[in-house]
Amino acid sequence: MLKVKPETACIHAVRDATHSTGAVGGTIYQSATFAHPGVGQSTGYDYSRAQNPTREHVEKMLAALEGGTDALAFSSGMAAIAAVMELLSPGDEMIATDDLYGGSVRLFNNVSAKNGVTVRYVDTSDSVAVSAAVGSRTKAIFVESPTNPMMKVSDIGAIKRIIGDKKILLIVDNTFLTPYFCNPLALGADIVIHSGTKYLSGHNDTLAGFVVVRSPEIAEKLRLLQKTIGAVLSPFDAFLVTRGIKTLAVRMEKAQENALKIAPWLGKQSKVTAVHYVGLSDHPAYALSLQQAHGFGAMISFSVDSAKTANAILSNTKLILFAESLGGVETLITYPLMQTHADVPEPERLARGIDEKLLRLSVGIEAAEDIIDDLEKAMQ
Repeated sequence: MLKVKPETACIHAVRDATHSTGAVGGTIYQSATFAHPGVGQSTGYDYSRAQNPTREHVEKMLAALEGGTDALAFSSGMAAIAAVMELLSPGDEMIATDDLYGGSVRLFNNVSAKNGVTVRYVDTSDSVAVSAAVGSRTKAIFVESPTNPMMKVSDIGAIKRIIGDKKILLIVDNTFLTPYFCNPLALGADIVIHSGTKYLSGHNDTLAGFVVVRSPEIAEKLRLLQKTIGAVLSPFDAFLVTRGIKTLAVRMEKAQENALKIAPWLGKQSKVTAVHYVGLSDHPAYALSLQQAHGFGAMISFSVDSAKTANAILSNTKLILFAESLGGVETLITYPLMQTHADVPEPERLARGIDEKLLRLSVGIEAAEDIIDDLEKAMQ
């Protein structure tokens, strides 16, 4: 592994040593199975559900970027989270951020609950609330930071101190900031999760999920789960994510540069009533973000004065695409009420501020002036 700066690491931290052609582009091993040299012998690859050279390469990249001992690539971000939840047993309790991606809430409320795992939702940006929630049955704390969609930030180091020597896993979904802007393992997390569909691939052209771990023991448990359940990343999708990561640094920098222009502009618009962006100096966690991250990312949520205004923006943008997902080169606008958080029970959704007036903007890498112009015209 090369010791280089993050920008360089995205390209060169791991080299593909599985071939001798000298090819600069990644190799796609589109094979489900591998031949054995002889009885009791293996090339290290037997069946692609267990491991594939192309998938292994992107896993090593994520482990290197996050500073983990191992990384596992899954067929989607939700498959990655589902595998991690299999580390818990019936009767266990997990504390989770109360402002989560709706798909995570759906999994916890419908599948984890069925499996006997209790999930308690707490404002993890309030360390005192986290401390008060930890009990004898608590086996994990699941944090999204910043949260989706209200952009709350949890103090990962403080939560680790609360855990102390208790046998509680600290799990951090790092999708919004990526390993380029934040490294939760260095702050005390045990497990980091990514929806690789988003910024890591960066082009809205593949589904992927990753789990990066600190402990070899946890890695071994997850490897068994991955091989057994089988929701692995395909070779071609692994190649696409590898290619995406090579431009992660420049994409994150440009998208953030745009967000730092767009968020203040939104705050000056008469029809905008609130702007949630970690990079604004008046954000409650601005100082904390400076301490535990290397950047603010490019996700903005904002509320407008009425559902009518929200629908006008969604219907009238020409450049910005009204679509679910985030983290691609294209700027996307999402209506959490009807898209990402539609399956969250209404009382919980409204309590978190996810109503008919809230919009979420994934800022892309177009010219910021064009994004602003498109929003301005859509609001008129």
